[in-house]
Amino acid sequence: MEHQEKAPEGNLTKLMEFVLLDFADVSHLQRFLFGLFLLIYIIILMGNGIIFLITKLDSRLQTPMYFFLGNFSLLEICYVSVTLPRMLTSLWTQRRKISLVACATQMCFILILGATECFLLAVMAYDRYVAICSPLHYPLVMNYKVCIQLVAGSWISGIPVQIGQTGQIFSLPFCGSNLINHFFCDIPPILKLACGDTFLNEMLVFTVAALFVLVPFLLILVSYGKIISTILKLPSATSRGKAFSTCSSHLMVAALFFGSGLVTYLRPKTQGSAGTDKVLSLFYTIVTPVFNPMIYSLRNKDVMMALRKWPCKYLSSLKK
Repeated sequence: MEHQEKAPEGNLTKLMEFVLLDFADVSHLQRFLFGLFLLIYIIILMGNGIIFLITKLDSRLQTPMYFFLGNFSLLEICYVSVTLPRMLTSLWTQRRKISLVACATQMCFILILGATECFLLAVMAYDRYVAICSPLHYPLVMNYKVCIQLVAGSWISGIPVQIGQTGQIFSLPFCGSNLINHFFCDIPPILKLACGDTFLNEMLVFTVAALFVLVPFLLILVSYGKIISTILKLPSATSRGKAFSTCSSHLMVAALFFGSGLVTYLRPKTQGSAGTDKVLSLFYTIVTPVFNPMIYSLRNKDVMMALRKWPCKYLSSLKK
């Protein structure tokens, strides 16, 4: 393992590559971790891929809720593909070097896709709010054009800000140690390697996180506060149960993602450890994409019905 000692103040050498340590501290478990994360990656690709396909191909799932769910599943595939393939390569080959450009590119994609996930989860909460609190206006409010605009806005709105933030972070001078005690190029461990005062960068990270993570999270809480209030007023216990079942799946996914993301990016740099950062990052980069298909399929009768009938439809179409 390479280690570059911190250079004296007057003779700083600019780093051109980093070393992602990922799980190097448990060297005896490298093959086991490779098999585990490979299995997880396959489950994520298959689970989210199937949900994406059935929401596009099944005529009964052509509604705004499933349109957003299909986009969310596609997003999860993209999100996890930015980190897991490189981590699997490192675990198998033990080659952990990553160039400055590759590291910046990985970080930029993670931030853009993370912002997209925050916005898309807020959009999904808004969709449920309109469906439950204003059911008569739902077809008018959530028409096809509005759905396309909301999804497009979720995908592209974070791009300029996150590109700018990545550029500012990687314009800092890096010297001394080139070891990143993480499994991907995330903001907290990168800032720890920067030379000089990073206070302004930390403030920018805090501001962007508040805008892209905290604001959508608060919107989700407000939406679900109104949703729960409306559900409790429903006269039928069956209606209340159905409404809670529909919304609880989304709330579970949002809680997993936002809970770990808020602690990671809104916590002061001095209060975190590398181990804690890795565990939190595993939640919002891997655990959420794994459980997303299970939560939405096992708790959703429409999706389960489509999953049962979809193979038969596919086979019959092949015969034709």
